[in-house]
Amino acid sequence: MILTIDVGGTKVLIAAFSDDGEVLRSKKFKTPIMYPDFIEEVKKTVIEICEDDKPKACSIALPGSLDRENGVALYFGNLPWENVRIRDDLADTIHCPIYLENDAKMAGLAEADAVKDHYSRVLYITVSTGIGIGMTIDGKIDQGVQDAGGKAIMVEHGGKIMAWEEYASGKAIVKHTGKMASEITHESDWYVVARNIALGLIDLIVLLSPEVIVIGGGVGAHLPKFQEKLFNELEIYHNKMVKMPQIRQSQHPEEAVIYGGYLLATQKLNPHRENAS
Repeated sequence: MILTIDVGGTKVLIAAFSDDGEVLRSKKFKTPIMYPDFIEEVKKTVIEICEDDKPKACSIALPGSLDRENGVALYFGNLPWENVRIRDDLADTIHCPIYLENDAKMAGLAEADAVKDHYSRVLYITVSTGIGIGMTIDGKIDQGVQDAGGKAIMVEHGGKIMAWEEYASGKAIVKHTGKMASEITHESDWYVVARNIALGLIDLIVLLSPEVIVIGGGVGAHLPKFQEKLFNELEIYHNKMVKMPQIRQSQHPEEAVIYGGYLLATQKLNPHRENAS
């Protein structure tokens, strides 16, 4: 059995997978504001989820920057916790190897696995409250891409240098239009969404050379409404010497993180196995 934990700003999802990737049991709960309360709730839920089984490995997806080697979450983008030793804090309940990973990178691993027969270099972008980034090469997470995502990509916008996330995230869309992506009906608003996403995306295309870009998250769920506009904007900005990648919608918008956690744990347990899906 493989255990996966997806820690979000509003909810935590814990799932137990069979060795062949089937979800055996899962449960979610509201993310506690206080870190000690979070640890206690995770422990209680893990005991319930595992029943009499002992997991072989556990993957934990976290929003923010991580010290993977020491099992420390350094900074959470949307939770008031810093430098928490989450691996040590759960070790008395989860008696198996525990692997920490950025949630966008973990989701990107699942999305890359879904298209592995066609692409080897997959860039995953999740556009929700914030912007997360994960690059996968030959089925493995590229740790050369920083955990900070759209917070760390600085682009000129409106005459100012600012973080890409500040004007292209779901939160920024609400600020600009007064609506969530699911409520947008005007083509002019979708044009602005496409333009602002393209401004940061073009730099990632040049730097990372992806063969395909998969867009997920709450805004990515509406990609068909602005996909053509996004591609047209990228065509305007991109250098003709750079090959434009394909753009696809996420295939697993709700489950990508936990499935990525299963894949990551399987890879860690079988490091010489070429494809762990």
